[in-house]
Amino acid sequence: MPSIGVKLYSVFFKFMLKHRLQSRLQGPENDAVGSGGTFGVTSRPDEETAAAANPSFTDGVATKDIHIDPLTSLSIRIFLPDTCLYFPDAKSKSRAETLNPGSGQSQALNRRNSYGTSNNGVVSNSNGGIVIKRAQNIDDNHRRSSYGGSIDDANLKSGSGSYSGYNPSGSNCRRLPVMLQFHGGGFVSGSNDSVANDFFCRRIAKLCDVIVLAVGYRLAPENKYPAAFEDGLKVLHWLAKQANLAECSKSLGRGGREDLRRSEGNGHVADAFGASMVEPWLSAHGDPSRCVLLGVSCGGNIADYVARKAVEAGKLLDPVRVVAQVLMYPFFIGSVPTHSEIKLANSYFYDKPMCILAWKLFLPEEEFSLDHPAANPLISDRGGPPLKQMPPTLTVVAEHDWMRDRAIAYSEELRKVNVDAPVLEYKDAVHEFATLDMLLKTPQAQACSEDIAIWVKKYISLRGHEFSY
Repeated sequence: MPSIGVKLYSVFFKFMLKHRLQSRLQGPENDAVGSGGTFGVTSRPDEETAAAANPSFTDGVATKDIHIDPLTSLSIRIFLPDTCLYFPDAKSKSRAETLNPGSGQSQALNRRNSYGTSNNGVVSNSNGGIVIKRAQNIDDNHRRSSYGGSIDDANLKSGSGSYSGYNPSGSNCRRLPVMLQFHGGGFVSGSNDSVANDFFCRRIAKLCDVIVLAVGYRLAPENKYPAAFEDGLKVLHWLAKQANLAECSKSLGRGGREDLRRSEGNGHVADAFGASMVEPWLSAHGDPSRCVLLGVSCGGNIADYVARKAVEAGKLLDPVRVVAQVLMYPFFIGSVPTHSEIKLANSYFYDKPMCILAWKLFLPEEEFSLDHPAANPLISDRGGPPLKQMPPTLTVVAEHDWMRDRAIAYSEELRKVNVDAPVLEYKDAVHEFATLDMLLKTPQAQACSEDIAIWVKKYISLRGHEFSY
């Protein structure tokens, strides 16, 4: 059972959340036209403590905020791990060593390394010994990793220690997969820059070795369905646009610029415009062909929607390719209750009556239904591509979460059509046990993030399926 502290905090949390939801449902000032209209709301300062962006690698991850849509409040926070500057073994302070071929240490070093070469950079010398080459050695500066590219120097930091990226036309860089993260909050609260979400995304960026894009989608009731879903898809299209702009800049740098400049200097204008539109962190280190979606609670509903739309778009999203998605205790519901929805209706933090209230705030009044395609993934007329075309899907559920059974049932439907869709269920856990502010530093939350990283790396490693779960 959850601890006494969790139980007490749950009572306080539910009381405050219920009061906020009811005030938004009844208050005429919360009408979409009167509270921001098209521009919308992506955070509520009175509820969330925001973490400031930090472009330096003070704790191993640099962050920056970007407003990507001039017509709405849609924004993202980029989490860039410092491993973009070196290989995973580059932090080792060991210098080149010579070992006897028959020693147990040399045999251990010959194990397969999913991040690099199959022999972990171990080569034989002329004397029959074994030399261990480290990434910081001069002779090893251009060795390729499983993520592609060669080592990028750390001299790209400014004097203040902040990281600005590099010229998109450059060639020396280490490319990391890109993960789109959608925060939770029942579509009506939460933000991508909250202290809790910032901490979670930093942890995921370091464990998975990916660039995380935390999406600040518009919140209800100011912006009802499908605003949050459209924002998620818009970020995916923005990522594709960024990749194509970066590729154009590289093409101009390889000689295409000279062809354009033959016409009244227009090449310079085109080059300058393209370079100004490119996000340097992504152009330097992002690999959109290995894109992962991760959704927390209601963010899981958004991630699943974006995954289905990515399947429909196909090559229209090139070079972006969604290779996997992670649904962390998704915010699914339905008119016919499951066993857990009956037994755990008054469970911790988010009980069923409050979640129904959140759905009333999110869905337009004329569309409200617990079997709405956004709410229930098990309805037969949900639309979209066949389930068999969905990307591999990891589902995380908690023992004391009333939403668990429907999430498990959706995973079972995916497995029936041969989609890799495992379920990780955590004993004595509650909804948002790995992302809620007071639970983030528990051993269970850390273990969950590590389990996610193990599974995700199956699909982002260029060397193939080397990870298991």
